[in-house]
Amino acid sequence: MASPLLLLLFMMLLISHPSSQMVLLPLTHSLSQTQFNSTHHLLKSTSTHSAARFRHQRHHHRQRQLSLPLSPGSDYTLSINLASNTEPITLYMDTGSDLVWFPCAPFECILCEGKSNPSSTFTKPTNISQSVAVSCKSPACSAAHNSISSSDLCAMAHCPLESIEISDCASSSCPPFYYAYGDGSLIARLYRDTLSLSSLLLKNFTFGCAHTTLAEPTGVAGFGRGLLSLPAQLATLSPQLGNRFSYCLVSHSFDSERVRRPSPLILGRYDGEEKRIGSGGGSEMAEFVYTPMLENPKHPYFYCVGLAGISVGKRTIPSPEMLTRVNGRGDGGVVVDSGTTFTMLPAGFYDSVVAEFDRRVGRVHERASGVEEKTGLGPCYYFDGVVAARVPAVTLRFSGGNSSVALPRKNYFYEFFDGGDGVRSKRRVGCLMLMNGGDEAELSGGPGATLGNYQQQGFEVVYDLGKKRVGFARRQCSSLWNRLNQDKN
Repeated sequence: MASPLLLLLFMMLLISHPSSQMVLLPLTHSLSQTQFNSTHHLLKSTSTHSAARFRHQRHHHRQRQLSLPLSPGSDYTLSINLASNTEPITLYMDTGSDLVWFPCAPFECILCEGKSNPSSTFTKPTNISQSVAVSCKSPACSAAHNSISSSDLCAMAHCPLESIEISDCASSSCPPFYYAYGDGSLIARLYRDTLSLSSLLLKNFTFGCAHTTLAEPTGVAGFGRGLLSLPAQLATLSPQLGNRFSYCLVSHSFDSERVRRPSPLILGRYDGEEKRIGSGGGSEMAEFVYTPMLENPKHPYFYCVGLAGISVGKRTIPSPEMLTRVNGRGDGGVVVDSGTTFTMLPAGFYDSVVAEFDRRVGRVHERASGVEEKTGLGPCYYFDGVVAARVPAVTLRFSGGNSSVALPRKNYFYEFFDGGDGVRSKRRVGCLMLMNGGDEAELSGGPGATLGNYQQQGFEVVYDLGKKRVGFARRQCSSLWNRLNQDKN
């Protein structure tokens, strides 16, 4: 009898081992798919997208339709598969939205000139002929239509009146719904199919299928807190995977070689994430610094946290009260967002941070006003071969415990060369990578600030949905990918 008992215990250990509670996926930076004429063009496009997305985050809930803020630009993609379709589907990974959707054949994208080519393999429309339409009585249908009652949905689906009266609309498909983004929109319908993520199969996975879009040729994998998000649907099948996910964005500084490296997206928990992790000849501490999630009644799918202040050097500039909490109207807090590139701050707070930064840097280095106009960033400074030794350290001070995150300099100060075009000589320049989000008085209707993915580089950012907290830990993300990929194999 001892032998079967030992075998049972061994199997239980295998099942409960943390490394068996993980799915590892590669994130690809979209810059590797996009060509820009110059560094100025790249930065201007990215800063414009960041500002557009932030504005949309604040105002989208005023519409009846459920609108999600996204402006694809310098963002991250992952690939999924449907069981009924052999072609991989490439989607933007977005923690600021709560639906998985993609273009379906036949597909038309209006005003998509200059964006990703819808006919390319990057955005090839998916054949969903074998997928099953979601009923208008399904909770997923109400979620997609912003909690509209099933009776209204049945009416929208043109159910007969007698069917509506007896609540028998199961045979009618969920009506199409409208989503608006920062610079585009779409109309989609809900379907179900088996979704493949690496070795994991998710049966009856609900997704949106768009046959027509406006300026949005690429789909989205929503990782927000809503009912239809990928983590929420994963949690119904496997709670140990769906209640916790993290990503580690490889530091790139817009370098085309660095962005080709995969950034690990980790569903669930891996062995050793709270321990010392080796990286080459050295090691780094892997302990997370956590800050609690704030509940947002108007934007329940956002990952909101409180920000107490930002330290520039040894001086801490306190945040306005609106960034430390979320009120009953859904105003305030900071959204931790994988789909926005640069961090957006309220104007008054941004000006105070910039003033302290400029006090330390501007007295030594010449201001590059022309570069600021071309890139949408600032302040920028010329260095002309001088080492930028006076660039102060920047630390984010989150609310809740001692949750401070010191940013590496390359996460907030971007250095590149300006000029060299035959008219002007090439000069070395550096810009602060934080942005002005607008006057505090105009920020009603949504989050007060956004923590962008550029500032998240080189950190593993964990979304602990079970304990409702967000954590940050410094990582060598390429080393983490290599190690976890080896463990998986």
